[in-house]
Order: sequence, then structure tokens, then C-alpha cells
Amino acid sequence: MKKLQFKKDIDTSAEKTYNTMLGIGNIETYEQWTSEFNPTSTYEGSWKKGAKIYFIGTDENGKRGGMVSEIADNIPFRFVSIRHYGILDGENEITEGAEVEKWAGGLENYSFEENNGVTTVTVDLDAMEDYIDFFNKTYPKALNKLKEIAEK
Repeated sequence: MKKLQFKKDIDTSAEKTYNTMLGIGNIETYEQWTSEFNPTSTYEGSWKKGAKIYFIGTDENGKRGGMVSEIADNIPFRFVSIRHYGILDGENEITEGAEVEKWAGGLENYSFEENNGVTTVTVDLDAMEDYIDFFNKTYPKALNKLKEIAEK
């Protein structure tokens, strides 16, 4: 896996940026910025440290799928770390096998640093070779969308 990093300055507080990004209080704000990855993107579960969370969407045939993950750390308004450990295939959790082993344990970390009312969001993630181009194209768009929503 390769480490990727993306940054975006958002003209609002770290608290508002964090709440908007995670959909705290309104899951639709999460769904809006992550729609850049998949138009049906959502999550089920909790952002609490140690909690299981599903990052899901539906494919072109309407089948649910996504990632089975754990919130490795969550320091409100400062840092969130997501550890991916499985695949959701319909209603089935797949947590072992060749497909999962390629990226299991990969982290997605979000840091929020506020300075004079501007929050810098830094995304650090482990990406499989197959997804590097997709992430390099999509993350900047998604963070622009997050900026637009959070600054409203």
C-alpha cells in the first residue's frame, strides 16, 4: 500500500468542520461530500473510539457493499482514525481471504487544525495501487465539496 495525503483549508471552526465531515447531528452532510466517491455513500454505526462502523453504498445493480471498519481513535474536533478490516458484500461481512488481506489494517486518518478561524483538514490514508488514481482524482473534489458545505 502507498501512503497518500490531501489537505484543504476550510474557512470555519474545527468543531463545525469535524461535525460537517462526520455528519454529526445530520448524516446528510457526510453523504453530500462523500457522494464524490459514490453517489449513494453513507455510513452505519458510531464514530466513538473502538466502535464498528460500515461505510456503504449501492452499486449499479442496487446491491449494498462497502467497508467494515473500526474507529481506531477519535479526539473530537482534532483527529479521527479509521482502521479498515473487512468488506461488506450485501449483508455479509468478509473479514478474511485474499481480497481483504491486500488492504486489511489500512488506516484513514483525518486531522483538524484550526488557526485564526480557518481549519486545515489533513487526510492521510493507505491506498492499494489499484485505487491511487481514483483517490488522487476524487479526494480533492470531495474536500472541495466539504469546504462548500462547512462554510455555509
